[in-house]
Amino acid sequence: MIKNYILGVFKDEESLVSAFEKVKEKGILPVEVYTPYPVHEILEGMGNKTRLSHAAFFFGLFAAIGILSFMTYAAVFDWPLNYGGKPFNAFPSFIVVTIVTTILSITLLTLFTFSARAKIFPGKVPEIIHERATDDRFVMVIDKDSLGNNAEAINSIITEFGEIE
Repeated sequence: MIKNYILGVFKDEESLVSAFEKVKEKGILPVEVYTPYPVHEILEGMGNKTRLSHAAFFFGLFAAIGILSFMTYAAVFDWPLNYGGKPFNAFPSFIVVTIVTTILSITLLTLFTFSARAKIFPGKVPEIIHERATDDRFVMVIDKDSLGNNAEAINSIITEFGEIE
């Protein structure tokens, strides 16, 4: 499915933010904005909130519970060894292993979750919107089908602050 897009290409952050705010005032939300560095006004204006931090928290919670449960089962129930008068359930000795393994689990599971959500996988051919996007240009992608009667107004806003491609 090929979509028709209007690309607004801007040379600096100020012109991008000004054009973004005027386009948003017209009731049009860009499909995507590509920038060389994070622009907080654009991130807040797009309204895309990530739930990746919530997923990472639950990955860590379940990993810590699973690791502690496994070590308790292995040391207390399945293979209890009494050496040097040490109790079977030596919980303090489990803490360091639990912390390190939980951090590893959070890191790997969050990486895989992000990769699956962003549809990034080895061998995928990238879709390049503009050859200088994220190098030294700021690119705003607007869907032509969502413009309706605002096409001329959006074109004039983009040409006022940048150029259309």
